[in-house]
Amino acid sequence: MAECNVDPYEYLKIEVNPDGTLTRHQHLPAIDEEPPDSAMFTKDVPLSSTKNTWLRIYKPKQLPPSTPKPPVIIYYHSGGFIDASASCSIVHNFCSNMSAQLPAVVVSVEYRLAPEHRLPAAYEDAVEAIHWLKNESQLQAVVADHDLSRCFLMGDSSGGNIAYHAGLRATKTEPVKIVGVILHEPFFGGLERTGSELRSVNDQALPLSATDLMWELSLPLGSNRDHWYCNPMMVDESTEKGRGVGWLGRCLVTGSEGDPLIDRQRILVKMLEGKGVDVVARFREGGFHGREVNDPNEAQVLFMVISDFIVSSSSS
Repeated sequence: MAECNVDPYEYLKIEVNPDGTLTRHQHLPAIDEEPPDSAMFTKDVPLSSTKNTWLRIYKPKQLPPSTPKPPVIIYYHSGGFIDASASCSIVHNFCSNMSAQLPAVVVSVEYRLAPEHRLPAAYEDAVEAIHWLKNESQLQAVVADHDLSRCFLMGDSSGGNIAYHAGLRATKTEPVKIVGVILHEPFFGGLERTGSELRSVNDQALPLSATDLMWELSLPLGSNRDHWYCNPMMVDESTEKGRGVGWLGRCLVTGSEGDPLIDRQRILVKMLEGKGVDVVARFREGGFHGREVNDPNEAQVLFMVISDFIVSSSSS
């Protein structure tokens, strides 16, 4: 393996304090609300006041005539479990554009971050967001037209990991019907390095030292990268945790060949297929980790793939 010359603390712009908390030196710009003349409706609603978690809901103000009620996408943002927010401009703009293009009601989740709240805290918040939707009147009070019989879990990078584990933990009770899980460049790992990781030790978008540090800060204390939160290959089928893999229904896994995590994503696809999950895999040539979230033009390509997946899932 090539020598890693990236300082992960400098790269991530973080400092670990003596009490185990983080000082985050990078302050990403936030968007509190859409301008009055926006074509999008957005609203923030509390999820848990004790945990300081909340939801940001997006929906186009006007839908074309004869458009069916839009599906609901519960979205979990990226940030390596340790950074970012549902209010970050990058996350906000991505969700707003996705809601407009599909169209869909997008429910973006502000979950707790590590290391202040190590995993499974984010998974618990992710499932709590699903439970919030089960009281349909809560969403009805915010947006009138939506179809909870077509609900999808979605996340990118660490958010993809969260969507995966939320899908394993979520119950299948009405009125929410989770018909698909959308994992965009999902963040997984393991102690044994993959070929794409070894080739991308000093990757500009996602260096290996940074991924190792993010796992170190987010996994339960005393765990390594073969913990099943990080490495889904380690799940014991005799446990309750392992039984959930076959319950995911349909999965869309997307990514880029230039992503250091691409081998992990291909391994995940094969594992899910082996468990009987209906998987649609779409991997683009070239690229880098975070391409679609950071580039609105690239995001349009992803939205078309997601739209096709939603249509085929709804009709199956």
